[in-house]
Amino acid sequence: MKTPETLRPGERLFALLLVVFAGYAFWESYGISGFRGLATGGIMPMLASGVMIVTSLVILGDTLRKPRATRSGVTGLIAYLFPLRVVLFTGLVAAYVAVIPSVGFIPASFGLLFVAIWALWDKGPIWALLISILSTGSIYLLFRVVFKVVLPTGSLWQ
Repeated sequence: MKTPETLRPGERLFALLLVVFAGYAFWESYGISGFRGLATGGIMPMLASGVMIVTSLVILGDTLRKPRATRSGVTGLIAYLFPLRVVLFTGLVAAYVAVIPSVGFIPASFGLLFVAIWALWDKGPIWALLISILSTGSIYLLFRVVFKVVLPTGSLWQ
């Protein structure tokens, strides 16, 4: 896989954090038994964390040689890590979790599936509705009828 020619936002910081984490892992593994012998309990963790240090230093060296991205800094990092689609779907999942106690598992799952399929698939709302009905019906049959799992019904229907 070919890596990008320019840095992605936050890539240098991440590479530096890899080195710090690998050094910490080596320090902790050294604390198990030190360098007392090849048959001690800490030798494998030290070997693994030593490999982590070497590879993370190679990664850091590669990132230090790359030119900076055009959108760097905190705003570039936030825009790279949290594109609008990710933020919207995180909100959708949070709303799904919030409405399960009141409307129940099946209606909430239907709503989540319908909105997600409609938003991500270019086939339109009819296809999204059909697939959501089919999927939710399958979930109900499999879990409620076949496996006898009690699904949350929600406080609105009780």
